[in-house]
Amino acid sequence: MSWLRRKLTGLPEGFAGQLDPNESVAASGTSGGELVVATSLGLWLPGAERLGWHLISKATWDGSALTVIAAVETGTAGSAVLLTDQPPRRLPLEQPGKLPQAVQRRVTQSVVDRHRHELPGGGAWFVRRRVPGRDGTILQVRPDAGADPTAVAALAEK
Repeated sequence: MSWLRRKLTGLPEGFAGQLDPNESVAASGTSGGELVVATSLGLWLPGAERLGWHLISKATWDGSALTVIAAVETGTAGSAVLLTDQPPRRLPLEQPGKLPQAVQRRVTQSVVDRHRHELPGGGAWFVRRRVPGRDGTILQVRPDAGADPTAVAALAEK
């Protein structure tokens, strides 16, 4: 990335990822000497992996570390996307800057509506979210472990 582009986007020196043309930096910090960067499209983790804001189920800040629970898309049910949460990733931040606040704000702003339904064997969260860089919203379903997949799919298709 050119020096001018880094200057214009606010991207810190040493960033290993490749920003999209319309992607802008909101905040950055360091974890284990590596950059963690919040942008308009998602959270860049060490190793140049970007998580879209719509795929972050939960992010918490305890004053020294940012813990992120990301979700992966595992299928569809009607127009809904089925999600499964991944194990939490704990990122101790030596220099947090405004990163924790930026992450909290972006994740919260991605959620338009959410509600929970109890189903046989467990429940499921139904979350309508904005996807960065796209118009409109998507419906995501995050079932509890043990929830009846047929019941989840039937409810999502309504």
